[in-house]
Amino acid sequence: MQKHLASHLHYDLRLEHRGVLMSWAVPKGPSLDPKIKRFAAHVEDHPLEYGSFEGVIPEGYGAGIVILWDSGTWTPESPDVDAALAKGDLKFTLDGYKLKGSWVLVRTRGYAREGQKAAGPSWLLIKHKDEWSGDLDIAEFAPLSVKSGEDFPAIMAAQDPELWLTNRRAAGGATGAMLQGIIEQAAELKLAELQKKRPSPPGRRARTTKA
Repeated sequence: MQKHLASHLHYDLRLEHRGVLMSWAVPKGPSLDPKIKRFAAHVEDHPLEYGSFEGVIPEGYGAGIVILWDSGTWTPESPDVDAALAKGDLKFTLDGYKLKGSWVLVRTRGYAREGQKAAGPSWLLIKHKDEWSGDLDIAEFAPLSVKSGEDFPAIMAAQDPELWLTNRRAAGGATGAMLQGIIEQAAELKLAELQKKRPSPPGRRARTTKA
């Protein structure tokens, strides 16, 4: 699962199937509480190599900043994945660093609303009650990348500044303010790193005179 700050902050669930990554955008992120049903918009399939991606992506392919929020394996609980998808009821087990146990994706009759990542029908991501369920807010409790141990500011600071400055989103609303803050933190991190690498000025030598 990737944490993606673009026009809106959301999480992208990726499940490998038939050589691609089936993808759902989950605006509020996953919940470990079986009573909480998270909206999930079914979006376009992504290439397998995108599943381990972390960094800044340009306009035209999602845009924004991405961290690898969780990684692991998934096992379908349905014998026929394609049939389960067609039915709109995909049960599966996750074995990740943060997300584990039994889950289900259930298709609803609606589509993603305006302002959400609307590229297909809407689903609900629900945690089944098991030893891995509970009322812990996992997105707040474990916000960092499982790949780098970092969050958005450090990821931006590690990139070519021209890339993320040229392709940044227009600052507006809560997300724009969040992004602006991240840009400022990233700039501070890069400045601190440059200052560490800058050699110290040589000390002055005392003048000596001949007797």
